[in-house]
Amino acid sequence: MRSARSGLAIALCTTLLAAVTAGCSGDGGGGGSKAPVPGVTDSEIVIGTHMPMTGPASAGYSKIAPASKAYFDYVNANGGVYGRKITYKIMDDAYNPANTQNVVRQLVLQDKVFAVLNGLGTPTHTGVLDFLKTNKVPDLFVASGSLSWNQPDKYPDTFGFQPDYTVEGKILANYVKANMAGQKVCFLGQNDDFGRDSLAGVEKILGAGGLAAKDTYVVTNANVGPQIGKFAAAQCQVVILATVPGFTALSIGTAARLNFKPQFVVSNVGGDYSTVAGLLGAGKPLLEGTIGANYLPSVANAADPWTTLFTKVDKDYNGNAPMDGNVVYGMSVAYLFVQALLAAGKDLTREGLIAAVEKGGFTGPGLAPFRFSKADHSGYGGLRMVKTTGGVQDYFGPTYQTDDGDGAVTEYSGAAGTPPANGIPSA
Repeated sequence: MRSARSGLAIALCTTLLAAVTAGCSGDGGGGGSKAPVPGVTDSEIVIGTHMPMTGPASAGYSKIAPASKAYFDYVNANGGVYGRKITYKIMDDAYNPANTQNVVRQLVLQDKVFAVLNGLGTPTHTGVLDFLKTNKVPDLFVASGSLSWNQPDKYPDTFGFQPDYTVEGKILANYVKANMAGQKVCFLGQNDDFGRDSLAGVEKILGAGGLAAKDTYVVTNANVGPQIGKFAAAQCQVVILATVPGFTALSIGTAARLNFKPQFVVSNVGGDYSTVAGLLGAGKPLLEGTIGANYLPSVANAADPWTTLFTKVDKDYNGNAPMDGNVVYGMSVAYLFVQALLAAGKDLTREGLIAAVEKGGFTGPGLAPFRFSKADHSGYGGLRMVKTTGGVQDYFGPTYQTDDGDGAVTEYSGAAGTPPANGIPSA
């Protein structure tokens, strides 16, 4: 028969073991009895991304993540988010879907990131959606306008950032229809959701038979001579490009070699002037008169308060990298992510972050409002037209908004937000 003293000793040991176990299960964020939150401690939030730091899409795009990190470093230097500093792990996937799967697995399984932020590319990110869903990793503000990111029922933790490609295609085509009526229009798009979604938007406005010719390219083949030659043979006067920067430059340069001089109308994805001009080199005058669209502050407007803020952060925390649309994009994404963290609260969880984004209400550098809600995980809902004149790309006309269905393209009259005095959002 067990003695009373023996029974008491066992009971005490059991109590102590339970206490130690409870103490070890805290999330590092203030909840002593809660399960740990991956990537979150009392002092740090670890997040990651996949980016084409090298490879066929690296031109311009390799500047995005360093710009985001620079803004996070600025926030960290000013106390972080509820006392936590943001660590941003940037993984190079070279715009190769197989690489993307490897680096994202590393971020999630080895680095234990809290969230994946702004992973870039339609063909690359599509391949990791199911993996991120299975591991319940917040997948925020994907750097692509694919409609795939707006599937809250199927992918409840994934959200877009930029206007989706169908919205953009409709807005670009709306401009062409209103200002270039009667001209033959051609379309070149990337051979994936980027090109297909853009084409769908264009044809919603111009009609299924509204294009004189259309074609695609693949990023592994740097020869677009056959496609551009086809457009020249069709005597197209307007060419709409749904291309990454390298293929924007290739398309415009190839047209010049063929003495083919259409009006180019370029997607925001591949239309940043500084990036494409750098790729064209001595051929940058070919960009004169090109038309496109944007939705973030223009680097051409130094008086814009967002441009002023981002230029200061760039100088102090990003090695004074040449300012362009990619730097603005990266910092705009980072600003929104800080807003989302603040809205999620001090007791940070993955579920709380997703709920905060779905609640919406964020304002920032964009010219059109976000569309975030439980039923809508897409990002910005509109754009404004831009044109290159005298080597400067800047806005003209109103901001337009629409949907990815059959809704009309309408003018948006709301005013853009302004940054806080210290450049950091508040809770």
